[in-house]
Amino acid sequence: MNKMKRVLPFLMAAVLVSMVLSGCAPKTDAAGGASNTHAVVFKSTGNPFGEKLMDGFEAAIKEQGGTVIRRAPDLPTAEAQIQIIEQLIAQKVASITISANDYDALQPVLTNAKAANIKIVTADSSVNPASRSVHINQADTKLIGETLVEAAFDQAGGSGDIAILSATSQASNQNAWIAVMEETLKQPKYANLNLVKIAYGDDLRDKSLSETEGLLASYANLKVIVAPTTVGIAAAAKVITDRNLIGTVKITGLGLPSEMAEYITNGSCPYMFLWNPIDLGYLGGYAALALAGDKITGGVGDQFDGGKLGSYTVVNASDGGTEVILGPPFKFEPSNINEWKDVY
Repeated sequence: MNKMKRVLPFLMAAVLVSMVLSGCAPKTDAAGGASNTHAVVFKSTGNPFGEKLMDGFEAAIKEQGGTVIRRAPDLPTAEAQIQIIEQLIAQKVASITISANDYDALQPVLTNAKAANIKIVTADSSVNPASRSVHINQADTKLIGETLVEAAFDQAGGSGDIAILSATSQASNQNAWIAVMEETLKQPKYANLNLVKIAYGDDLRDKSLSETEGLLASYANLKVIVAPTTVGIAAAAKVITDRNLIGTVKITGLGLPSEMAEYITNGSCPYMFLWNPIDLGYLGGYAALALAGDKITGGVGDQFDGGKLGSYTVVNASDGGTEVILGPPFKFEPSNINEWKDVY
């Protein structure tokens, strides 16, 4: 019996060595955690912006030797994202980076994820501060809203009816930009601009097309449609082009150069803005890695390596949480659109 006790530790050690040599040992991350699998969840499938964002995220994680799970529901609803998050909790991922379909509705399931020691990052569209560690913001919210109002003012010639074609009515990023736009429109400079309606295309192409048609039918003197969503701006520009309204109704907002090059060239969209969704996802990936590796907590002043993008610092967000800002919006116009249309 005593002999068996002496032999047993050696047998166990031999088994462990065998597991390591055969590749059966559990995967660990650089910080010694139990998982180096990181998930990214976008709003819905078929969204080119989302695909590029997830591409960037995947590149960042793979640069550090991690594994990536890419998920997106068929419809842009909170309920569909909740189901995905529940599955990811069961898979025991190290982090979840999500572009949320609702600011508050995901809180219960994300609380469960945090209780399972899964780090939560939001990118593009955030959740409330209690549900996340940090938000990756594409640009300063106030600056985006003000930039879009100034574009509408310019393209309308300083006066007239304008409309907004947004994504879903629950999208926190669009809602934040629209709130800034509404406040900015109260300034004396914009007194002659009349915001007639905020329409919601739900980031679905067909619905965005029909909502644009509805705006044109309801407001005969409409001069500008501002679409702070890549799906909406492309749909609106297509309607204006197909109906031979180029120059009568102008389109601006946030769009992908690859989708909007035709419409910037033909004049239906004189110019628009965006940031690089690949970089946005890439920065989200590095933030997730820093959180999972306990290099940051998501608190104000935390600094982390953003790979090829350089170093970033966590700052206060307008909703009381924290965020990291990728950079200012970039203007795409006829003089530069051909440089960018093949990039993203």
